[in-house]
Amino acid sequence: MRNWTYRSEGTIPVGSALHKRMFCEMLLTTHNPYKPAVIDWPKLDPAALKRVTSLPIWDIAVQTEGRASIRVLTFAETVDDPQMRDALRMNGGEEARHKVVLSKLVEAYGIQLAPEPPYPAPKDPLRAWMLTGYSECIDSFFAFGLFEAARQSGYFPEELVETFEPVIQEEARHILFFANWVAWYRRSLPWYSKPWFMMKTASVWCSLIRDRISLARGFDNNGAAKDANFPANVGDSVAGDVSVRSLIELCLSENDRRMGGYDARLLRPITVPRLARFALRFKSIK
Repeated sequence: MRNWTYRSEGTIPVGSALHKRMFCEMLLTTHNPYKPAVIDWPKLDPAALKRVTSLPIWDIAVQTEGRASIRVLTFAETVDDPQMRDALRMNGGEEARHKVVLSKLVEAYGIQLAPEPPYPAPKDPLRAWMLTGYSECIDSFFAFGLFEAARQSGYFPEELVETFEPVIQEEARHILFFANWVAWYRRSLPWYSKPWFMMKTASVWCSLIRDRISLARGFDNNGAAKDANFPANVGDSVAGDVSVRSLIELCLSENDRRMGGYDARLLRPITVPRLARFALRFKSIK
């Protein structure tokens, strides 16, 4: 799951059929077949249990995975290429499994969740897939660092960290797959369709920025959690006394570590890491 090299040697042009086969096979062959129903959730001491159950993330996390699954699986059914469709179905299935894992976790530790909203199939499957992909690229970068900060600080007991580890690493695979899909899809479009794709991409980023502003204010008018993951709601609790600079550096190192075992010819998500490195250039960030 953590280490994978494509069987073909030499340069692989981005956007080529070989590139497509490479990133699809990466996702398909590194699948971890763990079963949420048989996870043995560790018994937590009272202090650790209070820390875990008091985190304000569980409703958002469950709902995010529910939306992600239906979005990815809906887009998969619009794809004609059999290998790509299989990879997307794998992705969507893993997102659904994340939701089950989280549901089992909250059940094991007695966490009460708000009623879940419905998860209707999106009317624009491509845009919905891109919303999920770019959202995970943003959130996973920070989640990697916060997860490691929680481990180092002891906020999460080591046993819980190890139990939840496969979910975190699956997110690394997902964003790696998505980053390569974006590059491949953009290159495969005819020249006259590329401006349309650029506008759709810009629209997705505008939606993500708007959603994160809404998330910072809480929930929407219907009481439903906005699309987000670990970082926006749990950073202060988990990071504790870690400085902003140290946390950014930890996110960068964890991002590199989690991506490092995969074939170097695969493209990596670059937007958020670049923004993080740019932020570190300001001496005011401490």
